[in-house]
Amino acid sequence: MTNIKTLKKEVAPYEKSTTKESVWQIINTLGPFFLLWFLAYQSLSVSYWLALVPIVIAAGFLTRIFIIFHDCTHFSFFKSRRVNRIVGTAMGVLTLFPFDQWGHEHAVHHATSGNLDKRGTGDIWTLTIDEYLAAPLKIRLAYRFYRNPFVMFVLGPIYVFLLKNRFNRKNARKKERNNTYLVNVIIVALIALLCVTLGWQEFLLVQGSIFMVSGSIGIWLFYVQHTFEDSYFEEDKEWQYVLAAVEGSSFYKLPKFMQFLTGNIGYHHIHHLSPRVPNYKLEEAHKNSEPLQKVPTISLLTSLKSLRFKLWDEENKTFVSFRGIKSLDKSKSRISTEAKPEL
Repeated sequence: MTNIKTLKKEVAPYEKSTTKESVWQIINTLGPFFLLWFLAYQSLSVSYWLALVPIVIAAGFLTRIFIIFHDCTHFSFFKSRRVNRIVGTAMGVLTLFPFDQWGHEHAVHHATSGNLDKRGTGDIWTLTIDEYLAAPLKIRLAYRFYRNPFVMFVLGPIYVFLLKNRFNRKNARKKERNNTYLVNVIIVALIALLCVTLGWQEFLLVQGSIFMVSGSIGIWLFYVQHTFEDSYFEEDKEWQYVLAAVEGSSFYKLPKFMQFLTGNIGYHHIHHLSPRVPNYKLEEAHKNSEPLQKVPTISLLTSLKSLRFKLWDEENKTFVSFRGIKSLDKSKSRISTEAKPEL
């Protein structure tokens, strides 16, 4: 790979947003979403199963709405910080995310991703093998519960989006607290209006289903793009931002229609290398940089392997499963036995 110091220069030309493209993305995202929402609502009069078709597609567009929100928190979607805040806050209402609170946590995630000494904010709970083995039973059980796919991808969205996002973090500044309150008030008012207008059961069936599908997609995307076999984790003294970006964030190669609905977030290595690149320029930046095409690449099929990755093996620089601990112990025991001199 090219000298790591030059990699950021590779993406620098793509760090400027284009107002026309940003506005068009809002139109081609919100328009289909609201249309699909209405179709799902109308389909309920026939069958919930019929409504599931527009619901699933609408969930994809809600994921795309989140990517717009996400770009706004990086102040990369529009040139104006004020416009980013206004649009981002509006998109946060639709996705149930407070703009300033999540923006802070996500900025910390970018600044510490792959740093073993700075884990805990805006990331997936990850333990090393040694930490897991040394942890008390209650911590190991809690970690296994957290890492269970049902908990992470089904219960996780409910906890994070509906509960955690409603409360301010400790030591949040006044501006951040007020933004959370504002988003909460608008969400409650909007839900109340739609329940009264459309009926609370119909609203919950449509929006609840869209929320569950899109929430699971969102957490899956975040999880899989940092949890792959040969990811990057180092102690603070060895940690490097650029290496964490290009080796600890995967290129998730998705089919074109899924790439569209996920707002090109599959080019996660580009995004971590430079969060200032708006999502609609990520693919172009990737294609025009040969070194950045040689990063860890996962497909829809191979990404499923990440479900078994639970612990980071510091010695071998790879993720392993819980069962993998036993195989490592056996391997070490065998090597130790073979190394003993004959008496």
